[in-house]
Amino acid sequence: MRAGRFLIGAALALAFAVPAPAQQVINLRDADIRAYIEDVARTTGRTFIIDPAVQGKVSVVADRPLSRTQYFEVFLSTLRANGFIAIPTDGGAFRIAPAANAAQQPTRGGSSSFVTQVIDLKSIDTQSAIEALRPLVSAQGQITASKSGSSVVIADYADNLARVRSVLKEIDRDRTSMRLITLDNAGAREIATAIESVSRAAGSDGAGAVSVIAVDSSNSVILRGDPEAVGRMAAIVSDLDKRASAGTDIQVVFLQNADAGALLPVLQQIAGQQVQVTVVNSAPQSGENGQMSNAAPSVSTTPAGSAPPGPGRAVIARYEGANALVISAPPDVQRSLNEVIRKLDVRQEQVLVEAIIVEVSDNAAKQLGVQFLLAGTGSNSVPFAVTNYSNSAPNLLAIAGAIGARELDRTQTTTSDGVTTTGRTSSSAGDALEQAAVQSLLGVSGSLFGFGGEIGNDALFGAVINAVKSDTASNVLSTPSIMTLDNQEAKILVGQEVPMTTGEALSPNFDNAFRTVQRQDVGVQLQVKPQINAGGAIKLFLRQEVSSIAGPVATGSSDLIINKREIETTVTVDDGDIIALGGLIDENERRTIEKVPLLGDIPVVGELFKSRSRSRTKTNLMIFIRPTIVRSRQDAQAISARRFNYTREMQRERYPKQEPSLDALVRDYMGAAPPVAPPVVRSPAPPPSE
Repeated sequence: MRAGRFLIGAALALAFAVPAPAQQVINLRDADIRAYIEDVARTTGRTFIIDPAVQGKVSVVADRPLSRTQYFEVFLSTLRANGFIAIPTDGGAFRIAPAANAAQQPTRGGSSSFVTQVIDLKSIDTQSAIEALRPLVSAQGQITASKSGSSVVIADYADNLARVRSVLKEIDRDRTSMRLITLDNAGAREIATAIESVSRAAGSDGAGAVSVIAVDSSNSVILRGDPEAVGRMAAIVSDLDKRASAGTDIQVVFLQNADAGALLPVLQQIAGQQVQVTVVNSAPQSGENGQMSNAAPSVSTTPAGSAPPGPGRAVIARYEGANALVISAPPDVQRSLNEVIRKLDVRQEQVLVEAIIVEVSDNAAKQLGVQFLLAGTGSNSVPFAVTNYSNSAPNLLAIAGAIGARELDRTQTTTSDGVTTTGRTSSSAGDALEQAAVQSLLGVSGSLFGFGGEIGNDALFGAVINAVKSDTASNVLSTPSIMTLDNQEAKILVGQEVPMTTGEALSPNFDNAFRTVQRQDVGVQLQVKPQINAGGAIKLFLRQEVSSIAGPVATGSSDLIINKREIETTVTVDDGDIIALGGLIDENERRTIEKVPLLGDIPVVGELFKSRSRSRTKTNLMIFIRPTIVRSRQDAQAISARRFNYTREMQRERYPKQEPSLDALVRDYMGAAPPVAPPVVRSPAPPPSE
């Protein structure tokens, strides 16, 4: 019994011997904050790292003792009230710093600690969430939208962040309703356009706006918005659909982009109407005397397709005066045809096709020749030695013939008083030889050296040495460009029309000769038909021709030789890329040696009996094509401004002190301002990564 009492007493003694939790009473008035932090560190046993910017006085008064946990919470609240915050570190310590930069610091734990959280949104958009929550975030907190656009990032005190999350939970709810309405008479797109206009006006008056989506495949509309507003709009849709059943079955559709003539056969085939195929005969008619007739082309209309429409079938006609279609059909057929028209009557994209044609040629020629003439001048003498080469100029025989003809034309006349005079009589043969000699001398190029004289009284001699070297380099650069609609053929020609004889004939009496002439285009031609693919690539059906006049076929002939370089191909090019369409590298070299047999083979001396010529022609022709899709008005303005400024700068370089005449012409003649490239709209910078 005594032992039991001893054990109970020992247990009670040990129980009362355990120290109670430490209790602290706070009573500070205008105490230095650094001294207060040191006191908290001693009391709580925690480690604090004080930022140099932490300065000031604090006042804390408590009417009852506080435990260590309570003391630390009061400490955090005191820091928060004075614009400071305790930021936990990885080692378990706390860093005391100004709360102004707390949003950029990593924090965790504690109701007075700064916490950063990412909150996903379910119904409302990020902009609406930020506008609603920004007034609830503390002055030191921040709220931003994430890059994904479906969540917000909030950095704030933990207790305030919990309040913000509870508010966001209440407003991030989908309170809208959706309704699908199938239409029997009206068109879904027409009804959707009307409801959108009404909803837009209702939204501006403060009522709830309704989103409308037209579903063409099922001819229905989807309404989404406030349940009450959706109900009102659904009633309007049903009423419009009922009224459409009693509406007229004749409709006039004015086309904005498509051609009514091209669209009419398509709609007629869809509706089962007899299609009228128009054939225009524009072949030239031969008039009297074989001349071309300018009669108007004949037009014939041939029916094709199914049987004529009966009751209840569609009738489609075209009104040429306004690019419009008149459709008479039941409501369901009207709706189907209107949907086809809507999809086809769209603005087509344009394509700018630019070409660069470069032709670089290099011609080099060398020529060296020696010609001799030895002839007798007596009455019975004839030339007995001469060298003449086809690649040498001038023609020594022509010159010698002219001199000989001149000597033969000399005559002597004796007067009655015994005085003898010498004169000259001209003949047609002598004049022709002199003319040939003059033309031969005028055709000389390079250098020419000649000499001649008489050998005694009965012979003369002459020699001509000619040498020429020529180098000709040419660089022909053409840049044709043309803009056309997608899938529409276009053509540009910069050149001349050259008459070409196609036939000659005489009348039975040989007194009425006539010939037929056809004019042929000569110059730079670009013919293209672009087709824009879905992926942005462009398929080009292209024909490029470069032609020029080389000269007549022969001297005195009216027939001409046409140099022609033509490429006709189909290629696929990405938007804005440059492709080498084709090219030709041609190099020709010709060497000619003419000499006198045996004498021309003698070393050194044989060069006097030779004529050498060498010619080399090298041509490099390349064609480059660059298509560019013009999708909008801004793209067209940018292209026009670039071309306009290029021409303007060329005029400014030539006349720097004068206004470019192009600017004056646009201002005075067109009454418009010169084209200016639209400003470049830069996308906003992305928000900083979290």
